[in-house]
Amino acid sequence: MISQPLKLGFLASGGGSSARAIMDAIAAGELAAEARLMVSNNKGAAALAWAREAGLEAICIPTQADPDAADARLVDAMTGRGVELIVLSGYLRQLGPLVLARYAGRILNIHPGPLPEFGGHGMYGRRVHEAVIAAGAGASAATIHVVDEEYDHGPVVAVCRVPLQPGDTAEALEARVRASEPGFFVETLKKVARGEIQLPASIAKQ
Repeated sequence: MISQPLKLGFLASGGGSSARAIMDAIAAGELAAEARLMVSNNKGAAALAWAREAGLEAICIPTQADPDAADARLVDAMTGRGVELIVLSGYLRQLGPLVLARYAGRILNIHPGPLPEFGGHGMYGRRVHEAVIAAGAGASAATIHVVDEEYDHGPVVAVCRVPLQPGDTAEALEARVRASEPGFFVETLKKVARGEIQLPASIAKQ
């Protein structure tokens, strides 16, 4: 059982809606956690702006020019703020080996479809919803999983089922899955904090 609040770091490339919902839950006293840092690879990301307005330290670490240097900077940034668990909230870059090693089993991502059937390289955004509909599946899902060196490959932590509706379009399905994600991420982290969900690696004090 985790006796101390989760110490969270966030990664976002855009608006970071799940991260924002998590921050709101912390502020409301609904989630036993502390937000330590927001990082984006995109200096114009809305997540950086709202995080700063909320009083959370927020920095940009570009990854495209020098991925290895960015990997090292990200490890230093997260460990330097005492982050124990990293939450990906619409982060569109693959993590490097240093981050993956340092936080093995303690990086969570949310995928907008069932895994492993609708995951992997190139399966992101609307492509996932198009594939789910084309497959004739009865339901889609928001899936929270542990991040490893392969896209959408790590162990599944929790699943929120999203039924398909007659005549569904990819746009309509995307909207319903996306709407389910922030609250689902908050509820999942509550279970992690209470020890009801065990991650592959223990959350130990940094």
